Order: sequence, then structure tokens, then C-alpha cells
Amino acid sequence: MFVATQPYKGTRDFYPEEMSVRRQIFAKFQEVARQFAFQEYDGPLLEPLDLYAAKSGEELVNQQLYSFEDRGGRKVAIRPEMTPTLARMVAAKVGELSFPLRWFSIPNLYRYERPQKGRLREHWQFNVDILGGETRLADIEILSFIAELFEQFKCKDKVKIRLNHRAWVNFYLTEVLGLTPEKAQRFSKILDAKEKMSAEDFEKALLELELNPEGRKLFDEYLSLTLQEMFKKYPESPISELVQILERLEDKNLFEYDPVIMRGLDYYTGIVFEGFDRSLSNRRALFGGGRYDNLIGLFGKTQVSGIGFGLGDVVLMDFLAENALLPTAKASCDFYVTLSDEKFFGEAQRICKILRSQSFSVSMSLKVSAFKAQLKSADRSGARFAILFGEEEWKEKKIILRDLKTSSQKLLTTEEIQKISFEEK
Repeated sequence: MFVATQPYKGTRDFYPEEMSVRRQIFAKFQEVARQFAFQEYDGPLLEPLDLYAAKSGEELVNQQLYSFEDRGGRKVAIRPEMTPTLARMVAAKVGELSFPLRWFSIPNLYRYERPQKGRLREHWQFNVDILGGETRLADIEILSFIAELFEQFKCKDKVKIRLNHRAWVNFYLTEVLGLTPEKAQRFSKILDAKEKMSAEDFEKALLELELNPEGRKLFDEYLSLTLQEMFKKYPESPISELVQILERLEDKNLFEYDPVIMRGLDYYTGIVFEGFDRSLSNRRALFGGGRYDNLIGLFGKTQVSGIGFGLGDVVLMDFLAENALLPTAKASCDFYVTLSDEKFFGEAQRICKILRSQSFSVSMSLKVSAFKAQLKSADRSGARFAILFGEEEWKEKKIILRDLKTSSQKLLTTEEIQKISFEEK
């Protein structure tokens, strides 16, 4: 019986070409994080199940979590998101850290979901968080970071970021509609799912909340009034924070108020946002995040405000590919050193060492064959240049440097190899 060669459903193999593309995207993440002075961190793939049971949404915990009991009888989960791990780590050393923190990570995460376009069971996610600092300024900094990130990917004009505020929603549901906390919680879940429901199912869900005619009128206003109209009606409510944040953002065309943006996770307390492709053909959110001001306090007495977002690699790669912006796989090496006779193996190794000492990427043939066959191997390897030498060149301590793109070549001494540069080539 043979073992299947396909990866586990909802996961991917990364062959060298795919890995090259992934690394280039991750390098872009890291570069923008460096520009904004964020520090990289990481945590374990396995966490106690309770970490998510107490701090994440019911759908994630009850339907999407990979969990099991280990040999010691402990209930363990494979991380489905990174924010609870971040909160645990910060709480563990809260007295030693200097706030505000600017941290980022690129963890691989697992959720038991139905694999579909833009969503798999395993993915990598760019997580960026600020903990501490004045909340409104941190909110603006995170949103500015996102604007710069998509600027770096050359697609900022193709993205729209829709924002809401959880405290504002809670205010409207409890203070304006007069719902009990329990009904307000149910209502927020319906709002969060609105765009995934048919109009008929949405109306049915609203009926179950038993709004009176006046309440239904107020709810219709909530969905239809603009941000400024809402601010005029409720200037002392948390919506004022959202207005102030949007007024201070530079890329105003990038952002818009959306009353149904909620984010499904229970720990969000303030601004929440999701990014979307402006093209109507792609309805899935590209990324999402928000403010969580009580999460760190669940681990102890110290409260630390926080805001962050996560951007998954699957949906981003699809988005970049659809806009012809996906990076192409880079060549695996700069030089390919051929081997026409095994007696030249030591000399070939020496040439490789000289080039590698100059930070070039160098591959060497591990099979003796004719130059024609070796040049084919060099081309397949993705090398930019091939180095050839046979009996005649070996005696004169010279090599042939062949440009694999132009097929031009020139003769160099071994001393000249030590000073070689791409400009000279």
C-alpha cells in the first residue's frame, strides 16, 4: 500500500518556486515592519485550549479549532490565531517590558474550515500589533502602516478599508435600541454575518429579536445613515472616536465607515476594520483587525491597551495574482560551476569558495559530463552565469565565464575571479 503524495486537505506544499514567491512576500512584510520600527516575535504552535475558550469567538472554538488531549491529559489546541498568544506573552513579562510595544510576527495558523478560494486550513498570517500608547494615536499608526504596506505592494488604489467601532455598536444597541446585553450580543452576531446571509435570512434573524416598530426604524437608520449624520445625532457617543480617527488619516480615500463591520472575535472593544478588494468580483476580506483593550487583563491585574491586524498569505497571494502583481520566482543561484572531469573537482570547489566568499550564490555540478549537457544543467538551475574550464583552461589557470542569458562569454584568470562583480559581468 502506497502513502498518498497529496498534502493534508487544506494545506499546501511549497516547492522551490512557490517558496521563492512566499519569501519575497514575507520580506516585504518584514521591510515595512522595519520601516515602522516594529520588532519580530514568535510563540509556540501549541497552546492550552483554555487560552482560546476564554478569549475567542464561539464559532472559532466550537467549530474551527484543532484540539486534542496530550499524553499528560492536558487539553491542547493548535493555534488558530496569534493575538491570544501575544496577550499571554505580554502578560507574562508586563513588568519588564517598555511600552508602547511595536511587535509583529508571521506565524502559521490552523483552522478546521471548508477549503475554498482565499481560505485554507493552514495559512501564514502577517500579524502587527501596538500595545500601549495613546489609543487614538496607536489606531492611526496601525491604519497608516496598512496604507504603506499596500503602497509597497503597488496596489493601494485597489483596496478599500471599511471601519466601525465596537463600543459605538454596543452603545447603539443598548442605549438607542434599548436591548439587553444578551440581546445586544445576539444582534452583533447577526450584524457580523449580514453580508454572508440572504436578505430573507437576515430579516428572519431580526424578527427573532422581537424589535418593536420604533426599534426597527432606529435599526434601519443605523444601517442607512452616514458617519457624519450619526455623529450629529449622537455626538457624545463612541462614534466621535471614529470620526476623529478618520479626520486625521492621510489616505482618506482608502477608508470608509461601514456599520456592519464587526469582526467575529469577542475580545475587540474599539475600532474594528476589514480591507477589501475594490473589484466587485472578489468579495472576501483581505485582512482585518481592531482594538482590544481588555485582553491582557484576562491574564492578571494589569490592563494594557492594544490594537492590531492580521493579513493572511492565501488571500493576499490570490489578490496579487488577480492584479498581475504576484512576484516571480527568483533564480536559485548566481553562478553554476561545471565539472568536465573528476580531477577538476578540487579546483571547482576552490572557485566556488572564492565566489561564495563574495556573497554570491553558487551551485556546482556533482556529475561529470560534456559541456553541452552541463550548460543545460546550469540553465535548469536558474543560474545567471556558468563557469566552465577544461584541460586547456586548467593548465593556464583560467576559466570561461558564460552569460546564460546572452550566450556571450569571456576568459578570466583565477585572480580576476576574486574581484568579480555583477557590474563587470
